[in-house]
Amino acid sequence: MQKPRSAQPLQCLLHLPRLFVALATAAWLAASPAAAAPPPFEDTIAQRTMACTACHGPQGRAAPDGYYPRLAGKPAGYLYNQLLNFRDGRRHYGLMTQLIAPLSDAYLMEIAQYFSKLEVPYPAPLPATVAPEVVNHGKQLVMQGDAARQVPACVQCHGQAMTGVAPGIPGLLGLPRDYLNAQLGAWKAGQRRAHAPDCMKEVVSRLTLEDINAVASWLAAQPLPASTKPATSLPPLAAGAQGITCGSAPEVPLTPATTTAPAKAQK
Repeated sequence: MQKPRSAQPLQCLLHLPRLFVALATAAWLAASPAAAAPPPFEDTIAQRTMACTACHGPQGRAAPDGYYPRLAGKPAGYLYNQLLNFRDGRRHYGLMTQLIAPLSDAYLMEIAQYFSKLEVPYPAPLPATVAPEVVNHGKQLVMQGDAARQVPACVQCHGQAMTGVAPGIPGLLGLPRDYLNAQLGAWKAGQRRAHAPDCMKEVVSRLTLEDINAVASWLAAQPLPASTKPATSLPPLAAGAQGITCGSAPEVPLTPATTTAPAKAQK
C-alpha cells in the first residue's frame, strides 16, 4: 500500500533540479577563484548530478580522500538499489539520505543510468602498505575463500575479473583501501544491510577484522584489467565450492528513463 509523504518534502520537489545545481555550484565556487563565473544553467542530467560529483569526484571518478567511492561505470542496477538503500534506511549516511529523500524512483534510475554509462579512466592503484603475509592472506580470501569457515571466494559473486556482474553486483577493483575497510566494517557492525537473506552480512560475520584488512589491502593494490565493464553473468562455481543464496532487490527496468522530473509524490 502506498503512503503519502509529508507536505514539507513535497514543497521542495519542483525546485529540486535547481537545488542540485545550487549545491554543485557552491562546491565549484569553493574550489575556484573568487572572480570566476559559475557554469551556465543547462538543466541537463550531467549538470544536475554535479551535486553528486562535488563529493564523488569529477564524472564520478571517486574523491581523493578515500571515503567517497567511484560511481562511473558501476552497474546501473547496483547504483539504483544503493540509492534506494540510502533513502530507505538500509545504508546510513545523513547527507545522502537528505539529498535523495524527495526523489522519485524514476529520477533515481536516471541518475544511476547516467553514471553507469560513463567510461573514464581509473587511477593507478597504490602499493600495499601492509606486510606481504597480510597481502597474501587477502588474495587467498578473495580468490579462493576459506572453506573451513564457509567463506566463499569474493570472485564467486563479484566476477572472476572483480569488475562486478550486471545488473546488480559491483566491482571490487579501483576502490581505496579505506573505503573497502569502512564498507566491510559497516556490514559487520550492522550499519549496512541488504534484502534478506543478506548473504554479505553472513559472509562478513565469519571474517575477523584482520581478514577484512587483508582483503581490502590486496584489492586496493590490484591493477584494473583492460576491460573494466561488469560481466554479464556469474562465473561457474570452482571445484568444491558451494553456492550461496542472496536476497535480491525487486526487479527494475533498466531501459532509459523517460522523465527528468524528480518529484516523488508518493512512496
